[in-house]
Amino acid sequence: MSNAPVITPEQLRVHWQGHRGLTRRVIEAFPEDQVNTFSIGGMRPFGALVQELLAMDIPTMVGITENSWKTSFDRKPQTKAELLAEWDAHTPRIDAYFAKVRPEAWQEVMNAFGYFEGPAINILLYIIDNEVHHRAQGYVYLRALGITPPPFHER
Repeated sequence: MSNAPVITPEQLRVHWQGHRGLTRRVIEAFPEDQVNTFSIGGMRPFGALVQELLAMDIPTMVGITENSWKTSFDRKPQTKAELLAEWDAHTPRIDAYFAKVRPEAWQEVMNAFGYFEGPAINILLYIIDNEVHHRAQGYVYLRALGITPPPFHER
């Protein structure tokens, strides 16, 4: 059995940034007047879902690098342009934090936001899974609005 990692931290960073790029294109596809208002079946509008993602991405990387887990989930809806600007501002910050993660930190058990306990790698995988989940909701919303979403395989 090999001790080689299944995925390197750099490959994980590139993978996540690929997801983030696709999520950005979903935000771009939303009509300005629908991003914070349109919903189906009682689900939150896509703008609120994006706010959740923005409330967790940098705070997770800060938590993994500094073991300081602080975030706020009571963010206010923003315009599409503001969401995109904040999304874009987070991209290089994620890269910078990735560079600071100690190799052994990925397997250290942490308690993220007082809610998720487990190895840092599992916490980050949850953050990525959560983004994919909310992006899928955005795809459903776009289709319901008669808009073809970006191809999901183009990351």
